[in-house]
Amino acid sequence: MSSLSRHADNGELVYWPKHLLPEALPSARVFVYGYDTKVRHTLGAPVSKNNVYDIASDFLRTLEAERRSQPSRPLMFIAHSLGGIVVKELLRQSYGLQDHHSHLHQIYKATAAVMFFGTPHGGADPRGFREHVVEQVARAAGLTVNEQIVSTLLPTSERLRELRDEFGLMARREGWIIYSFQEQYGVQYLGGKKASHSFYCNPVKRDTSTSLFAIKINSIFLTGSYSVATPELTGNQRQLILDAMWFRAIDARYATIKAAHAKTCKWLLQRSEYQDWLNVAKISTHHGLFWIKGKPGSGKSTLLKFAVQSVRKAMKSAVVICFFFNARGEDLEKSTLGMYRSLLSQLLRALPDIQEILDHFIPAQDADTIDWHIDRLRSLFAAAIQRLGERHLICFIDALDESDEDQIRDLVVFLEELGRPATSSAINFRVCLSSRHYPHISISKAIEMTLEGQEGHDQDISKFLSSELKAGNGTVFEAIKDEILKRASGVFLWVALVVQILNKEYDHGRVHSLRRRLKEIPDGLDKLFEDILTRDNAHFEELILCLQWILYAERPLKREELYYAICLAQMKRH
Repeated sequence: MSSLSRHADNGELVYWPKHLLPEALPSARVFVYGYDTKVRHTLGAPVSKNNVYDIASDFLRTLEAERRSQPSRPLMFIAHSLGGIVVKELLRQSYGLQDHHSHLHQIYKATAAVMFFGTPHGGADPRGFREHVVEQVARAAGLTVNEQIVSTLLPTSERLRELRDEFGLMARREGWIIYSFQEQYGVQYLGGKKASHSFYCNPVKRDTSTSLFAIKINSIFLTGSYSVATPELTGNQRQLILDAMWFRAIDARYATIKAAHAKTCKWLLQRSEYQDWLNVAKISTHHGLFWIKGKPGSGKSTLLKFAVQSVRKAMKSAVVICFFFNARGEDLEKSTLGMYRSLLSQLLRALPDIQEILDHFIPAQDADTIDWHIDRLRSLFAAAIQRLGERHLICFIDALDESDEDQIRDLVVFLEELGRPATSSAINFRVCLSSRHYPHISISKAIEMTLEGQEGHDQDISKFLSSELKAGNGTVFEAIKDEILKRASGVFLWVALVVQILNKEYDHGRVHSLRRRLKEIPDGLDKLFEDILTRDNAHFEELILCLQWILYAERPLKREELYYAICLAQMKRH
């Protein structure tokens, strides 16, 4: 039920419930009902001479006629702004018709939930502002206003107060599920004065609009007492869908990360941040989210792989799924589209009973030709979380900074939305994220930990040096080790590269030049990489050619492909 619509870029009217929700919830029937809505209209008479009572009455009869073949099918209203008041009035009228018009009363009985967006439950427009619009805007722009409709929005409206009280009684009596989203933005009118206007009627990105709504709808229709009959997929069809989720490089990055060095990373398991994240009693403080941040090369991926393996070993009954973004990989390796496919594939294979959610989102005829899009995948993931029951699901997502920033922002919002209902429903769902210190994304409830500066992390670097650095024994070794620790600034990769350089010096018998060579090595990864790449001046042209192939290739090259590409280029030069 909408009092406003929006236009696509090409001018075509687009209603998100009609065009976007069916993609996320293909088993649902979606009706869009509107009236000539705008409270103002250019020249001529007011938009509609009807009041809210008349609009609700028309809506009730139209809706009943559309549902006559399936009158008991569960019904959910999604209403914007004034449409929310119309829905309340519709339900009030439907309730009062139980004795004389039972077919119209069936709308009331079939209602399962109502979702309000920006509905002025207590009156949206102060009287002074309304009069300001009527008097100044109408006269200046040739606009007229439907006084009856606008009046219902005023805090002094008797009808609004009655509806508020009566609707509350009906909702409690019938056990309706109610969500109400209020606006956070104003629209500038009349020289800077703000009027309430729905954020949800502005153009919204396709990949963020329906998924958040679908989470709420899933919690109502998939886990509640309301069910919508959907054709059940066969076992073969479900397997086809799972096969279609999988892709070749689905775990490539995870597999290439080296295991943690002996006796390192164990400090994480003793950190209060980590223990609080897994503590069921403290989930309300963080909603199951744990975010590890660190500098490039500080060892975040290695630490996260260690955490994955540790949780699998310590919590054998828990389902553990993970995805490691890879900026150097294929498109699906560095996009949230690939992440959702990977996580869902792992989850549905680990818990076959949850595979029934596929029946609600993927028609049987599409089982072997699925067009994966982000809305469908997020809706599936949200539905799967709602079906966990008492089982534990722990999810690890590494290297957020190696994906598109807008996609990651959408992901964080989505995870926050998942965490809230999961917390209130006592669902055991945890997510551990890792990234560099960017992208800078605010998150309302989460545990955050910075890797560099952690005592255990510095001790890991010290253990690595003691094990891997070949610099003899005694005071010389300790002095070199201390200098490396001081200059590392918590960057494990810098230490590993420096150790390789110094070990080569040591292997060539230049023990006494180790401290001099260490002083020549620049601080920071960027300068160190530059030094490594430019030190060999004799093969500089080959280096440039190699980097060009790596940087400009449409996809990551195999070693053999890179070898022949460089050989071919050199042959052409000669």
